[in-house]
Amino acid sequence: MHENILRHPGPTPIPKRVELAMNQNIMSHRSPEFVTLYRNVTERVKMVFGTTNEVLLLPSGGTAALEAAAVNVAQAGDDVVVITVGAFGDYFVGICEQYGFNVHKLEKPWGEACTAQELADFLAPLTSIKAVFMTYNETSTGILNPIAELAKVVNDTTDALVIVDGVSALGGAPAEMDNWGVDILVTGSQKAMMLPPGLSFISLSERAWQAVEANHTQAYYLNLQSYRSWAQKGMTPNTPTVTLIYGLQAVCDLIDEEGGFANTVARHELMKDMTRAAMRALDIELLTEDAYASPTITAIKTPKGLDLAEFLRTLKQNYHLDFAGGLGPLQGEIFRFGHMGYCFPSDVLQAVSLMEAALQDLGYNFTAGAGVLAAQQVFLTKR
Repeated sequence: MHENILRHPGPTPIPKRVELAMNQNIMSHRSPEFVTLYRNVTERVKMVFGTTNEVLLLPSGGTAALEAAAVNVAQAGDDVVVITVGAFGDYFVGICEQYGFNVHKLEKPWGEACTAQELADFLAPLTSIKAVFMTYNETSTGILNPIAELAKVVNDTTDALVIVDGVSALGGAPAEMDNWGVDILVTGSQKAMMLPPGLSFISLSERAWQAVEANHTQAYYLNLQSYRSWAQKGMTPNTPTVTLIYGLQAVCDLIDEEGGFANTVARHELMKDMTRAAMRALDIELLTEDAYASPTITAIKTPKGLDLAEFLRTLKQNYHLDFAGGLGPLQGEIFRFGHMGYCFPSDVLQAVSLMEAALQDLGYNFTAGAGVLAAQQVFLTKR
């Protein structure tokens, strides 16, 4: 049986090197060998965050790390701002409301980014804001918010913490946590980090740690002070996903072998440009404008005259190509082409070629080969 070609926004394909690393014999998470492993990977993964701060590993999905970021710095009744431009910005809203925070929601239409001026205008009448939560890469729409610009607005005009969901960005998009003035940055294992689900990462600035220490959180499993204390011993407070940490070491090796994280970021930018050029050549509309387009996922509108469900079904059944559909108000309107992590320009060319085959099956009017040619031209020009 032919395996599906997974081009989702997560989970994403796992490199064979990483699979083999995860197949090693399990070790005790209280052993000297684990301490060596933990310290090695948490030091090396700092490059993905763009930080000299400690990176903590949580045995959880990314959502738990988002929740940890919230519940460790604020209490019920605290004023917070949440920027939401899609489904995962709404996650932050839900988390903050669950804990009784007083949420001021800056909401943009799905498919648009939040600009620095919009945030500045929104913050102007507000006082005593504890934190501003924002999503770097909005997985539901393929929008990349301008985090550096947004963080500057927050830091220039308030004393609030800047808390960023980087779950579908880190590992494929540039991140400079320290230089941008981000106080808490979070990501998960199953997207551009090239791992299965089950491991999350969180890094805090010194200012964020001061807020954590003053907050007296009610959290137990997600108590970040506990994770920091255990990290000083090279361990986690609870049983970690040891196999995924084996895999993380292999991921760091792969990034090094690519010539460093800057080259990994450049590969994702190239795949983004190839994908967008191909869709334009096929006369298929994109949801987002180029200025805020994600390097890890492209949101694509239904080809004119086709039924999206039938198109996606044809791709999967006939050509084993598996895209993700839309979420929320975009369900049935768009599909999402994930090009992150263990994905390369050759994979984009393969996916576009298979898309063209399905389009021909369904009678879509286009010049055969136009999408592949456009993607090739971008690759040959920018590689």
